[in-house]
Amino acid sequence: MRFKEKVVIVTGSSRGIGRGIALEFGREGASVVVNYVSNVDAANEVVKAIEELGSQAIAIQADVSNFTEAEQLIKQAIDEFGDLHVLVNNTGTTRDGLIMTMKEANWDFVLNTNLKSTFNCSRAAVRHMLRKRYGRIINITSVSGQIGNAGQTNYSASKAGQIGFTKALAREVAPRKITVNAVAPGFIATDLTETLPENLRAGLKDLIPLGRIGTPEEVAKAVLYLASDDAAYVTGHVLTIDGGMAMF
Repeated sequence: MRFKEKVVIVTGSSRGIGRGIALEFGREGASVVVNYVSNVDAANEVVKAIEELGSQAIAIQADVSNFTEAEQLIKQAIDEFGDLHVLVNNTGTTRDGLIMTMKEANWDFVLNTNLKSTFNCSRAAVRHMLRKRYGRIINITSVSGQIGNAGQTNYSASKAGQIGFTKALAREVAPRKITVNAVAPGFIATDLTETLPENLRAGLKDLIPLGRIGTPEEVAKAVLYLASDDAAYVTGHVLTIDGGMAMF
């Protein structure tokens, strides 16, 4: 129960990796804010699952790519639970396409959803954390932000931007005992990947030295480590969870 009496916000946590992160925090005693944009039923299911684990949780609707809504999310979470210790910037999306045919709207949508939301939520959360002289911010980036991926210039740029943001913010807030780190997942089993044709999934597995697809729980374990007191001396770091796919 490493996070008993800790308050955690996980953006975009009604499904996928965010859901896995929210559940693991709940398993370890945290009070969890489950953020969602439109799927209230899925968010409420995550809340129920966390409550069944014996922890507190609430669902809060907010489009965190919108500056005002992101600020309101942070405020509402603090009003509800009285504090904020951990922010996980997990919200993300894709709009893949080759650059010659990529629409400007798809570029803007991905950059706003993935990168601007990280700025929006972090700015609001840091205000509170600076006063408390404590905080953990973990940004969910991607191996695509480290090595690039054809057909994903928008996604790769947004994820690389999160890495630069992580390192810069880590330097800014370190004097106030706030750490900022990132987790870079590789190919992870989610609702999206489950819909891929089996031959494509098999081909992707061939790119992974460990020979298998990762799980949301494995990403979540890395997030919990970076949010814990065990990682008090870790900041500005990118922890890659990819089965060896993007070795440096």
